[in-house]
Amino acid sequence: MNFFESQDRVRKNTFQLVFLFTLAVVTLIIMTNLLVMVVFGYINSEQMQDGGTLLQQMDWQTFAAVSAGVGVVVLAGSLYKIMALSAGGKTVAEALGGKLIPQNTDDLKQRKLLNVVEEMAIASGTPAPPVYLLADEPGINAFAAGFSPRDAVIGVTQGTIDHLSRDQLQGVIAHEFSHIFNGDMRLNIRLMGVLNGILIIGIIGYYILHSAAYSRRGRSSDKGAGGILALAIGLMVIGFAGTFFGGLIKAAVSRQREYLADASAVQFTRNPNGIAGALKRIGGLEFGSKVENPGAPEVSHAFFAQGISGFMQSLSATHPPLAKRILRIDPHWNGKFDSSDKTDSPRDEKEADKKEPMTREELAKKVATVVTGVAMADVTNAIDQIGNPKQETINYARSLISELPMVIKEAAREPYGARAVIYSLVLDPGQEVRGRQLKHLQKYADPDVFVLTHKLIPEMDGLDIKYRLPLIDIVIPALKQLSISQYKSFRENLTALIEMDSRVDLLEWSLQKILFNHLDGQFFKLTHTKARYSHLGQLKKEIEMILSVMACAGHQDQNNIEEAFSAATKTLKFSGLQLVAKNEISLSDLDRSLQNLAKLKPLAKPQLLKACAASVVHDQKISPVEVELLRAFSDVLDCPMPPIIPL
Repeated sequence: MNFFESQDRVRKNTFQLVFLFTLAVVTLIIMTNLLVMVVFGYINSEQMQDGGTLLQQMDWQTFAAVSAGVGVVVLAGSLYKIMALSAGGKTVAEALGGKLIPQNTDDLKQRKLLNVVEEMAIASGTPAPPVYLLADEPGINAFAAGFSPRDAVIGVTQGTIDHLSRDQLQGVIAHEFSHIFNGDMRLNIRLMGVLNGILIIGIIGYYILHSAAYSRRGRSSDKGAGGILALAIGLMVIGFAGTFFGGLIKAAVSRQREYLADASAVQFTRNPNGIAGALKRIGGLEFGSKVENPGAPEVSHAFFAQGISGFMQSLSATHPPLAKRILRIDPHWNGKFDSSDKTDSPRDEKEADKKEPMTREELAKKVATVVTGVAMADVTNAIDQIGNPKQETINYARSLISELPMVIKEAAREPYGARAVIYSLVLDPGQEVRGRQLKHLQKYADPDVFVLTHKLIPEMDGLDIKYRLPLIDIVIPALKQLSISQYKSFRENLTALIEMDSRVDLLEWSLQKILFNHLDGQFFKLTHTKARYSHLGQLKKEIEMILSVMACAGHQDQNNIEEAFSAATKTLKFSGLQLVAKNEISLSDLDRSLQNLAKLKPLAKPQLLKACAASVVHDQKISPVEVELLRAFSDVLDCPMPPIIPL
C-alpha cells in the first residue's frame, strides 16, 4: 500500500470511527434512559405501589429529552477535546510530561535520537518534527502526534534512548514517521476527541455524586436526595461502560495500523532487525513499554507499543501482541526476548557522526542498481517514494548533512542561527540590493541575529544550491521555538528582503512557500483543509496554472516551454488544457491555484505530481529551480517529496 492509498484508507477509517462512535452513543442513550426510568420509579415508588409500572414513568417526550441531552453532552465533550488539541502534537506531548529536546543539545543519547530523526526527515522531504523526551518513563515507547506533518511532533521515553541501539532506534522512528505520513495522527486526534465525549457522562456522574454528598450534610435523607445519589452512581456506571466502548473502538481502529507501520518501517530502513530488535528488547525489559503518566490511557492508541495494562486488555488492547508483531517481521524468531540491554557506546555514536556515510561515487553506483540512469526514472522514483523513502535516500540525506559546513549546521539548529541562515539564503548577489537588505536587517532584525547573518555570509555564498532544501528542513524545527513576536518579526523581515529588488523569482517564492507552509500553523490559528475534489478535471484552470509555471521554470525558449507543457498534459487522463502565457502568470494566481489543489482527495494527487515530473524531465535535464518548485508544490499538497538523487 503506497502513501496515497494509505491516506485514502485513513479517510475510510474515519467513517468507521464515526459508525462506531454513533453505535456507542446510541448504547449510552439507551442506558441513560433506563437509568432515568429506574430513578423516577424509585422517587415515585408510591405510584408504583398503586399499580403503576416502571415503563409508565417514561414517555416519548422524556425519552427524546434525555436522548437529546446525552447526544449534546457527548458531542460537546468531543468537540471541546478536539479544540483543546488543535494546537497540534505539542499539546499531546506536553500533557504526557514531555520536554522539548533542543536541536543543539550536548547530551549524546539525545543527539543520537535527533540525528536519526533529522536524517529520516530529509530523506522523506519534510522538515524534522520537534522531538519531546518523556524523561520520567523507564519503559521503551514512542509516539507521533499532530494533525499533519506541519504540526507533527515525535515523543520518546527515556527508556527508548537508554536501552536501544542506533539501528533499533531508527526502526522505532521509522515506525512513527509512517504514522505521520499515512495520516494516522489525525485519526488519533479525532479518536481522542471521540473518547472524551463518550467518557464525559461518567465525569458528570462523579461531579453530581460529589455535590450531592456535600449538600446532604446536616440534613436528613429523603427520596429526592436518594434519587440524585442513584442517578449519580448510575451515570458513573455508564461512564465505565463508556470506557469499555472506548477501548473497543481504539482496538478496532488501531491494531491493523500498527502492522502496517511495522511493515513501512522495514521498507523505510531496509533493516528488519532494527524494529524487530526494538520489539524484542521491550519483551526482555523489566519495564517493557509501560508509560506511567496519568494521561497515558487517553493516548495509548498512539504509542509504539502497548503503553498501559489493565482489565480485559486482551479484548481492548490497542496493539497486537509483541510476539505476533515480531513474527511478521522475523518469521524465524526463536521466541526468546532480548534481555542483554547492549546499546551503542558514546564512542560508537561519535564515530558514526564523524565518518562519511557513503561517497558520491558509491552512492551513485548503489542507486543505479535500483533506478535507471535517466532523469525521468529518478524523479518518478522520488514520487513513488513519497511517504516511503528507501534506504538509498536515507544514505543520500546522511551524506548531505555530513557535507554541510559545521558552522552552518550548528547555526541552523538553534533559533538565532536558523533566522540568520534563512536571511543569508535570500541575500541578493548584487551589492547594491544586498546593501539595502543588510541595512533593513540592521534596523529591524534582532541585533544578535544580524551579527550572525554577517558572519555566515562567506560560508553561505559558497554553498552549493543542492544544500538549500536540506538546510530549510533543518532550520524549521529551530524556528518553531521562536515566540510569536519573534516569528512575526522574522516573517516580515524575510518578506521585505525578498521584495527588496522589486521582483520575486521562483526560488525565493519556493523557499517562502515551504517555510510559511510549515511554520504559520505553529503560530497562527489556521483551518485544516478538507478534501473536496476526487478528479483533476474539476480543477482545470488551476492545473493549467501549475503546469504552465513548471514548464516556464526550466526553459526560456517558447518551443521548449510548449513541449514541456505538452509532455505534462499527456500523462493526464483528460484533455483540453491550455498553456498560460508567461506574461499572464502571477504569483498570486499561483497561490490561489495551489490553495484549491490542496483540496484534492489523496488518490488524485499522484497524477498531478507525475504530470509536473514529466514537465521537468522531458528534456532529460533537471534545474535546481524545477526541483525546488516540485518540492514546494508537493508540500502544499501534504505529500512529502524525497530529495532527487543526482546520478
